[in-house]
Amino acid sequence: MTMPVDKLILGSAPDSWGVWFPEDEHQLPYQRFLDELVQAGYDWLELGPYGYLPTDPARLAEEVGSRGLKVSGGTVFGALHRPDQWDEMLATVRRVAALTAAAGAHHLVFIPPLFRAEKGGAFLEPPTLDADQWALLTRAAGELGKRLTEEYDVRLCLHPHADSHIQTQPEIERFLDGTDPEHVSLCLDTGHVAYGRGDNVDLIRRYPERIGYVHIKQMDPAVLDAVAAEDLSFGEAVKRGVCVEPPAGVPEIGPVVDALAGLDAPLFVIVEQDLYPCAAEVPLPIAVRTRQFLGGCGLGAAGTRVG
Repeated sequence: MTMPVDKLILGSAPDSWGVWFPEDEHQLPYQRFLDELVQAGYDWLELGPYGYLPTDPARLAEEVGSRGLKVSGGTVFGALHRPDQWDEMLATVRRVAALTAAAGAHHLVFIPPLFRAEKGGAFLEPPTLDADQWALLTRAAGELGKRLTEEYDVRLCLHPHADSHIQTQPEIERFLDGTDPEHVSLCLDTGHVAYGRGDNVDLIRRYPERIGYVHIKQMDPAVLDAVAAEDLSFGEAVKRGVCVEPPAGVPEIGPVVDALAGLDAPLFVIVEQDLYPCAAEVPLPIAVRTRQFLGGCGLGAAGTRVG
């Protein structure tokens, strides 16, 4: 595919600039991230970890709007399988949803908690859920998605993630089969699906109505092999360079874009190359080359409201 697909709207995220946390000594100031995002040629951005960008809606609007940028969605972590944490989780999600909606966006990327620590790789809980925990998780996702839709006009987009309980394709399918399409979508992260040895194109073709948002990235197959052979945590895999600049990794981007282009609705496709930690001068040249490469695959940056 060489012609731009107008309904696939390209953007990027703080993650592509080495940002994982609200505050961290290894991360760029948010103003530099926003400036370099513009320099790289992007019009759309995802908010990233809550607290990295300004959380006051007026200040966020000024910082984003003054640069000609627009917000595609927000991002939040939360545990759906822990009923004792529901109230705390809901309060956190509400804050992020409110900021997302105030920024004019309609998608909330919801990331399950990791069962291994990002720093150090220690196991925090068992790597699989039992049947009762799965029932809790899917029921909670439906309730949360309903509230977000009704109260904020924001769509819950569950993001499969390495070292989380929704990582492999069977786990992704179990989640989708157990949740209501009216209130819960999938944020298809091409790199994390590949990390879990899943098939992105197969998921798009079999669950077309559930693909509500996309994170596009590639993983180094050699590092993926080391993850399996050495039982590496995701944090260690990132340090070894598991997330690579396209077209150096998997999955192949062209077939994924072709499959996404066959879907009916407009769709945000957000570049998210995990670079934490990285030197300050590293992200911008990668961002420029990645945008150019994806443009050659048919991904443009045009578009208006996607909801």
